[in-house]
Amino acid sequence: MEITWYGQTCVRLKGRDAVVVADAYQSVVGPTGRGITADITTFSHPDDAPLAKAKGRRSRDGKTVLPTSLESTFTVDGPGEYEARHVLVTGVRTYRDDAKGERRGRGTAFVVELDGLHTIHLGDVGHLLTQEELGDIGSVDIACVPVGGSLNATKTAELIAQLDPRIVVAMPVCPDDADCAEAIAKFFHEMGGDPTAQAKLAVSFSTLPQETTTVLLESRGKA
Repeated sequence: MEITWYGQTCVRLKGRDAVVVADAYQSVVGPTGRGITADITTFSHPDDAPLAKAKGRRSRDGKTVLPTSLESTFTVDGPGEYEARHVLVTGVRTYRDDAKGERRGRGTAFVVELDGLHTIHLGDVGHLLTQEELGDIGSVDIACVPVGGSLNATKTAELIAQLDPRIVVAMPVCPDDADCAEAIAKFFHEMGGDPTAQAKLAVSFSTLPQETTTVLLESRGKA
């Protein structure tokens, strides 16, 4: 499976049989998707910065317009169990703050079973997980985690410890590059490892590291 980051919480998982794209907001990838295509599209929360006068097919909540390159995809934006192209996707209710969404609204974390790997995309989650949520999520191999959002570096590290994945993909969600550089530095100080960005990540079940490894990817959305 190949993992690519497009900016903010937009991530593409390219497997042998299907491609899954999470949070392909028009404000990140542009109205045409800048060439991004997929079989399955997930949205963890509505687009915070939709393009003005954006037209096209909307996600189920009616608040997010799909990039035109993704209009024909199987799209999910809420909790539940879904299956398409032999890929199982499980949505688990989360919140974008630690007050059950009172300040920033609700979200959905999605667990994707692709190429024998369980990958969780946490969106812009703003809290640690309850035992019930962890039970719904189950075991994961890869976690795509926001950095620089509602959770500070220490809380983000605690969240990762709850999930105990083999690979952590950092998703910087800061409003500007300077804030992101500081957030990434603090996060990697907590997690260890080298915050040197790489273009993409290729991983299979047989190549999973024994210890939790944190990865930073270059943004394809800003290319």
